[in-house]
Amino acid sequence: MAGVTTDCVMWSEVMPGGGHWSWRLPRGTALRFIALEPGANASIVLYAAQEKLERYNMPDSLKAQHTAHYQRGHVLMSDMGRAMASFTADSLGWHDPLGGLLDAELLAKKYGERRFAEHRNTMYRSGKDGLLIEIGKYGLTRRDLIAPVNLFSKVSIDTEGQFAYAADHAKTGDFVELRFDMDVILAISTAPHPLDPTPGYAPKKLGLVAWRCGAAPADDYCRAFRPENARALHNSDMLYL
Repeated sequence: MAGVTTDCVMWSEVMPGGGHWSWRLPRGTALRFIALEPGANASIVLYAAQEKLERYNMPDSLKAQHTAHYQRGHVLMSDMGRAMASFTADSLGWHDPLGGLLDAELLAKKYGERRFAEHRNTMYRSGKDGLLIEIGKYGLTRRDLIAPVNLFSKVSIDTEGQFAYAADHAKTGDFVELRFDMDVILAISTAPHPLDPTPGYAPKKLGLVAWRCGAAPADDYCRAFRPENARALHNSDMLYL
């Protein structure tokens, strides 16, 4: 809990592996994700709560920050050039924006099928299906599903131009923290990363803790990380004048 303002905590919980959930979180909320088992993955998507047509834009975020992965200092930008969330703390230094989602077809090919009707809470569910269920609670549909950020996962590019998944990247106790710079709808799935080579369906559980941290200050680390980040945070600030 180091770095958490404990007297401002809103809630905390443990999220099971292979689960999915969503929240409407106000600007000035911090959310820490903690790997409770090695090999954790958390696929997240972000939509503006005030206008759901505005949402996280992966190409713009990567291009503006000259990066192919996320770490402390980076921001998740919307398609309107606003900062939706900022990476304010991070024990890993690499989170994957490129690897996409495990879908039902790949899940069946890699792990077989376990349906809810027969297996209840031990069913297998893909990251894509989990996120579709969550965004559907807010009137969003399949056409609204965007590229996720895969927290705790590392995907690099090998010498052949292929994605290379780092199987031992996240350890128990690793964490990443997001500060939300707009009112957002956040949906999360803890299904395995689509490139995870682990045999058998064995998604890992996460710890979550949210607290009120306030909006980004003038001397914010993420604001100073790159001039593009400062502009994106300024654009968010202007929305809340």
